Amino acid sequence: MKLGIICPTHNAEGIQYARKYGLDYAEFDINADDISYLNVPEIEQAMKEYGVSLGAVGRWGRNRIEKDGSFNQKEQRDEFTLINMCARLGCPVYITGINYVEALTYYENITAAIRYLQELIRYAAGRVKIAVYNCHWNNYIDKPREWDIVCDHIKELGIKFDPSHTVNGGRDYLYEAVNYGNRFYHVHLKGTINVNGRVDDPPAGLDSINWGALLSVLRKHRYDGMLSIEPHSQTWQGELGEKGIRFTIEYFKKMLFID
Repeated sequence: MKLGIICPTHNAEGIQYARKYGLDYAEFDINADDISYLNVPEIEQAMKEYGVSLGAVGRWGRNRIEKDGSFNQKEQRDEFTLINMCARLGCPVYITGINYVEALTYYENITAAIRYLQELIRYAAGRVKIAVYNCHWNNYIDKPREWDIVCDHIKELGIKFDPSHTVNGGRDYLYEAVNYGNRFYHVHLKGTINVNGRVDDPPAGLDSINWGALLSVLRKHRYDGMLSIEPHSQTWQGELGEKGIRFTIEYFKKMLFID
């Protein structure tokens, strides 16, 4: 398993951010409406200069499916562009999600989701793996009910797993890891404390998730992808946030047997 971090910017400074913490892997989450700011040659040069690889690119919260069940052509073009960027930069995983359209039936939603994801996989053509994120941010392919249908139908489709989303959704993250871990293409390290509802998302290792048990399940599945640190707490900011990130890095280095 490879330890990395979600970067706050998607340029040379973002790559340098990962290197600042002594990490070899970076993740870019590109959620803006306009993605024309991306300078792929600059990112490519920074990756070479700092010795940092791009472990995943994700795009959260977008409307991919229109009210009539058709595809949002602008979003699809943007996702094709990001898949091309991944292929050029040697990034193995692209992460997406599918919005639920209330005007459609569940069957119509599932059918549209399958068609859309199949188009992404067809476009990627083996150059990049496609995964759905398990966050409910404008996405409903985030839990076992939908994985059993969509992932079972699309054998090449993987899952980006973040145990905090499972906890905050009232489900069992170890159950999901045991039963679906063979489909995990990417994993987020984001802590959470949930006491009759979400309290905070402190640094991973300073929260209530049993990370040792989760990593053991991932090893059972022979997971060899990225473990991506996600700083997310509004409490852990500034100097405290820096200390939290460095704590998480050292915490996971010990469990990954990294010197």
